[in-house]
Amino acid sequence: MPTRTDSPRIAIGSDHGGYELKQTLKTHLCKRGYQVEDCGTHGTESVDYPTFAQAVAKMVSTQQVDRGIVIDRAGIGSTMAANKLPGVRAALCYDLSSARNSREHNNANVLCLGAGLIGEDLAKQIADVWLTTDCTEERHLRRAAMIEPAQQSSVPQARSSGPGATDCACTREEHMEHLSEQDLERIVERIIDMSGDPSSTICAKLACALTHVCAETNPEIVRQLVGMGAGRIGHRPGAGAIPNDLARYIDHTLLRPDATKAEVEELCAEAVQHSFASVCVNPTYVSLVAEKLKGSPVAVCAVVGFPLGAHVREIKALEARRAIRDGAREIDMVINIGALKSNDDELVFRDIRAVTDVCMESRVLSKVIFETVLLTDDEKVRACRCAKRAHADFVKTSTGFGGGGATAHDVALMSEAVQGTRMGVKASGGIRSFEDAQEMILAGATRLGASAGVKILKEAKGLTVSDDAAPKGY
Repeated sequence: MPTRTDSPRIAIGSDHGGYELKQTLKTHLCKRGYQVEDCGTHGTESVDYPTFAQAVAKMVSTQQVDRGIVIDRAGIGSTMAANKLPGVRAALCYDLSSARNSREHNNANVLCLGAGLIGEDLAKQIADVWLTTDCTEERHLRRAAMIEPAQQSSVPQARSSGPGATDCACTREEHMEHLSEQDLERIVERIIDMSGDPSSTICAKLACALTHVCAETNPEIVRQLVGMGAGRIGHRPGAGAIPNDLARYIDHTLLRPDATKAEVEELCAEAVQHSFASVCVNPTYVSLVAEKLKGSPVAVCAVVGFPLGAHVREIKALEARRAIRDGAREIDMVINIGALKSNDDELVFRDIRAVTDVCMESRVLSKVIFETVLLTDDEKVRACRCAKRAHADFVKTSTGFGGGGATAHDVALMSEAVQGTRMGVKASGGIRSFEDAQEMILAGATRLGASAGVKILKEAKGLTVSDDAAPKGY
């Protein structure tokens, strides 16, 4: 790939603990067309991190490059070292939100990473977000300009080694204390504890998105995809007959505020018995559901910002992170409905993105609830655009508590709005019968949220439904 002259020039450096991640990021950035200056280290032999952190920081400080990236095992020491140089604003970033915030709000010009805390894939995502985000708001630029180095220390001199090569290793070292191995181990354990199970969920919408086939036209290929781990097959309008085995479409749901532990346990047993897609509960029951569904293919789903959507985005992100830590593999978040109706689509986007960032880090599905009964058609389409821009996995009609539920019109409208993407459409609220489920799937729903899952499934199989099978409500 040719070098992009309009791309930022990047200086990158690491100590021995960050060497392998540095090499990976360097290759990644070069492929993307960035001009990369490698300031070392150039091997895994033990070195002092301030040497290389300040080498990168000097290139930024003297405007030899536009931005810098520094990596050590925890990222903390390198951040301290880099910030000693004038004009440097080094930020330690550990997820996509902190990377974006450090640029938008602080105009950071040096990115610091901890190779012992994040993996290669997340590091690439962080670097991509950090390098493509700008600080444009006047108030943020003014505040960033107020930041002065705590110490105007002399700057180590860089040296080059060999024609055409860049080697910014410093000629003298600044003394800084190292973190002990025990400190690093505790940090790593804490991050793992907060992140939860990193195992990924494979979305079977890949069946149509990647192979352009479906169960109607080529069932054998779809069977092969399912055998390889696919868990969902998207169903769009005009895609053929509705299958009788609706269980795979259904999120078995119990979100009533007075739901008891016994009812949640019964919900889990029914989901396992009938092979529903997931069990969806309030955050307080996520740990219990994860325990009851352990070893089964049924996913654990938690709601976030539920049911009003009026929480600030930082709280929604924290709620999602905690639910994932407790075992959730899918997150259903409610948007800021008032912001959408106020035409503040940027706030809606950031609200959604705060949660989808958390979901992407842990590789869990994100579903965005609109509460369509409160929205105009234009607002529903705009909400879909915000969710699409934020890289959500699903858009969802309702909470079930907003005074109305899913309609075929809304599902069709949302399905059309996300057409051409790999996003799914979840119909929820008011789906009480097999006939309701059929109508939603024909309209374009790829997932159903229903507390009446058992009743729907029995009707689909032609069984008599007793009063005991009636839905218990959201």
